[in-house]
Amino acid sequence: MRKNMYRWLVVVGAVVIQLCLGAIYAWSIFVNPLKNQFGFTTTQTQVVFAVGLASFSFIMILAGRWQDKAGPKIVAVTGGILLGLGYFLASFTNGSFYGILLTIGVIAGSGIGFAYVCPIAALIKWFPDMRGFITGLAVAGFGAGAWLFAQLSTSFIDSKGVMGTFFYLGIIFFVSTLAGSIFMVNPPKDWKPKGWQPQNQADKKEAKDFNWKQMVKTGRFVKIWIMFMFGATAGLMVIGNLKTFGIACGLSSAVTSSAVGVLAIFNGVGRVVWGLVSDKLGRTRAMFLMFVSQCVIMLMLPKLGSSALLLTVASAWIGFNFGGNFALFPSLTADFFGTKFVGVNYGLVFTSYGIAGIFGPIFGGKVFDLTGNYVVAFITASVLCLIAAIVANSIKSVTS
Repeated sequence: MRKNMYRWLVVVGAVVIQLCLGAIYAWSIFVNPLKNQFGFTTTQTQVVFAVGLASFSFIMILAGRWQDKAGPKIVAVTGGILLGLGYFLASFTNGSFYGILLTIGVIAGSGIGFAYVCPIAALIKWFPDMRGFITGLAVAGFGAGAWLFAQLSTSFIDSKGVMGTFFYLGIIFFVSTLAGSIFMVNPPKDWKPKGWQPQNQADKKEAKDFNWKQMVKTGRFVKIWIMFMFGATAGLMVIGNLKTFGIACGLSSAVTSSAVGVLAIFNGVGRVVWGLVSDKLGRTRAMFLMFVSQCVIMLMLPKLGSSALLLTVASAWIGFNFGGNFALFPSLTADFFGTKFVGVNYGLVFTSYGIAGIFGPIFGGKVFDLTGNYVVAFITASVLCLIAAIVANSIKSVTS
């Protein structure tokens, strides 16, 4: 099969994998069932979510180094096995907090970390001609997966209970991620799309590849890490607590579940749109606009839970901006530090997301447990987004 055609099959496999991995963003669907059926506190539900995100993030360093050496397929297969196994084993925990923390938080979270980096690293190599867009398209599956599995999990919980839902999700994740992994291969060395030549200085500078030791010594790495951590905190705080926030504001479970789904859809849409915007305007300009927009909505959010319409609009806005992180940061990492070691390099950048995953959801849950609302948490997230925008504005271009 011609390489220019085969690379689109890599996109298909990437989207299938990302759909399954994105189920973690539907976690707020499980918050109230775990509280009502098994006596979890809000903070405990967010600890499971946070540990899952942290495992996801920090395992990506190991996964990135492994896939840089062995290729993406075997690493993606490993991730799929762990993801499915984690949820499958969770179904036998009888609602134990520590059991669910281990199975979903650690095992399944690690599976996400192994599988997530592979499609991104492969596609960055296959599509130098449209890096922002294609990365956004692939990881849009992650956002869409949150919507898909929010709906599916809600239906399963009603008919099968929480433990039964974990059982069936485990099987679905196992089969689907292994199917998508079939297409996870790198292009031949020095491959370029037919007829494509680097058009600008940014593309030409890609010949210089930084290994991870060189990368972490640069000021750009520090700035990228800070931006990702501060920007991701806002989105993850809302994702982990959205349903609880809506119910606390007096909205129904059906409305809040719908809001979770809307956030997931726009999370996916934002990944594609911000990727396209960054291809036109440049990564850091797109990031500046994205962070300013997120700063504004987080500041307004405490007042937007008063009606179904306002919560839906807020969820769409937050999801749209949050999704952009996952198109822009891998592309920016490749722009600045090359593609040869992009797996481990982006894995190190992604540790910022792991810290955000610990701080954002747990801080939001703790604020709610102490005060009965999320005002302090959302305002804090707004300030962090503003700082991220300022940092983005300080990085002028690849060549500066």
